Amino acid sequence: MSEHTPTGTITNPALAQQILETFDALFGLHPGFRPAHAKGLMCSGTFTPSPEAAKLTRALHASSPSTPVTVRYSDSTGLPTIPDNDPARSGPWGMAIRFHLDEHRHTDIIAQSTDGFPVHTGEEFLEFLRGVAAFAAGQPAALGSFLATHPSAKRFVETPKPVPTSFAREAFFAVTAFKFTNAHGLSRHGRFRIRPAAGTDHLSDQDAATRSENFLFDEIDLRLAREPIKVSVSVQIAEPGDDVTNASVSWPDSRPEIPFGTIILAAHVDDQTPDRRRIIFDPLPRIDGIDSSGDPLTDVRSDVYLLSGRRRRAASGEGGR
Repeated sequence: MSEHTPTGTITNPALAQQILETFDALFGLHPGFRPAHAKGLMCSGTFTPSPEAAKLTRALHASSPSTPVTVRYSDSTGLPTIPDNDPARSGPWGMAIRFHLDEHRHTDIIAQSTDGFPVHTGEEFLEFLRGVAAFAAGQPAALGSFLATHPSAKRFVETPKPVPTSFAREAFFAVTAFKFTNAHGLSRHGRFRIRPAAGTDHLSDQDAATRSENFLFDEIDLRLAREPIKVSVSVQIAEPGDDVTNASVSWPDSRPEIPFGTIILAAHVDDQTPDRRRIIFDPLPRIDGIDSSGDPLTDVRSDVYLLSGRRRRAASGEGGR
């Protein structure tokens, strides 16, 4: 596959276009930027799999000695200049990981700092976004009605999203589950979890207000000048009865986790080079050994990422992070 473009076609172009247009209505149109998590930075590093990874999946990076990665950390929303220190708007934070398997193949993990998603389907996500857009325009009724009938969305909205002291001190959770299949044909379902080796650390709202609007971005450079960033990747394994096709349903923390590997980030890299500007992260793994769990959100999110990525590329080099 191409190093930059997800394979296949957009499965539901009408729904993807409606979601993209609703992001535009909510945050404005910013050519060259992503419609969500517009403000971000990229780092380069290496992934080293754990001994357990190859027992879980036959995916190439689970058995290779090491794999180059590009990681993108980001604030929430489609606002390219959103302040890092605003807990009401800048979270949940994002982490996207591209595993460069070889010159023409890759696979990605796309995660956020909140465990769980507000809705189950793309149609529900569109309705939720439209409610948020109406709320922002001073018309709260639609969102209030939606939250009253969708407890997972209400829980997501009300979950505290404190500002981290660093992107390197935040934990991240893949939105959807995947089916992992090993070389013996044994399949298990699981969700990626990503934790910083340094542990999580968050600011109070009062302390966050004293930080600069770009402090998370500035902090990464200072941190990497001292030492690499180390994060661990694990897979939370579903047990019988766990819903593997609904991203809005989190599994209990008591579920077992299998260590998947370690990522070492050594450098903050320029995300405006032609190669990196062309990266379109893909929620679908598109690699032998890791497959969709059947969650309808996986295809919908992949459609939106591809559609918005094509639009971003067509902006003739405009934009930034």
